[in-house]
Amino acid sequence: MTIFKPALFGIALALTACGGTPDLYPVTSPAISEQTRISFRAVEIRDVSLPTYAAADEIAVQDETGKLVTDSGTLWADSPERAVALELAGNLARLSGARVASEPWPFEAFPDARLDVRFESLLAGADGQFRAAGQYFVGVTDGRRERSGLFNLAVPFDPAGGPQAIARARGRVILDLATHIARNGLR
Repeated sequence: MTIFKPALFGIALALTACGGTPDLYPVTSPAISEQTRISFRAVEIRDVSLPTYAAADEIAVQDETGKLVTDSGTLWADSPERAVALELAGNLARLSGARVASEPWPFEAFPDARLDVRFESLLAGADGQFRAAGQYFVGVTDGRRERSGLFNLAVPFDPAGGPQAIARARGRVILDLATHIARNGLR
């Protein structure tokens, strides 16, 4: 009997290894073709707050009935909260030329402003629209230029393009959000 147990363990291990690994989909930011001036030399992106489904590793899609559908074999290549914060920071830096970094702030000199972004939704729909909605807050040490604003953005994608199309759309909507915040919250 002792010989049989290790054999079963070996078979189970082999089957687990053959189960396959999930497919990982990275998000790349689209090219930036314009510059936007902002009023701050240095901006810190605080932790980004995402809804539970958007913070999960699985790529969620809303079907025609409104149900969120995921597949454990189709994952984002990076933690969504970390990735969205880095995408926002990179996009804002490229758009404005300012020093922008996600939390924790890596420089000795403190930032001129802190940006907090709270998503109500960040989701691909069966209708071919990738939507992002929520609110942003700009905190400034002097308190005089603090502000907040709402956003409700959508970019089209081809649902037949699968996870790659969804990843491209998320990259585009985060760039659009960075542009929106630069023009409306950081001027």
